[in-house]
Amino acid sequence: MSSVYVRIAEDTIENYIKHGKVIDLPDYVEQEFFDKKAGVFVSIHMNSGELRGCIGTISPTQKNVVLEIMHNAISASTRDPRFPEITSEELDDLVINVDILTEPQKVQDRSELDPKKFGIIVESGFKRGLLLPDLDGVDDVETQINISCRKAGILPEEEYVLYKFMVNRYH
Repeated sequence: MSSVYVRIAEDTIENYIKHGKVIDLPDYVEQEFFDKKAGVFVSIHMNSGELRGCIGTISPTQKNVVLEIMHNAISASTRDPRFPEITSEELDDLVINVDILTEPQKVQDRSELDPKKFGIIVESGFKRGLLLPDLDGVDDVETQINISCRKAGILPEEEYVLYKFMVNRYH
């Protein structure tokens, strides 16, 4: 059985894809979830493992974590610019993960980083890139930083600031 966080994302995506509507706030969610705020990423993969959509927020943008999940689930399934919208035919073949982020902390030295344990954010001016922790193929800090910089459009010669964060990942 999946976590409450994943169930919220699954129910939101299914209803939005099938009916074009946002679900009402789920009645199976305990009050504590409505009292919590956090940045959230919703990742959608096909059963085969390939990424199908991933959208998230570094810091909370909604009133609570339930609304944050619902908002990002819709965005991940319909607005990820790398992929077409998910179709109702695909719904049974999806695997949904929800990552609840901790507050980012500024990194003083790269030795503080571990790509299996920490996600990172790179910032240079208005450019910002994020990479979640513990991703396949991201086994060292340099790879993690390089991917994050590319995502942000930060050139190798540009200076940037690093932040790290942890996630609680729900399947």
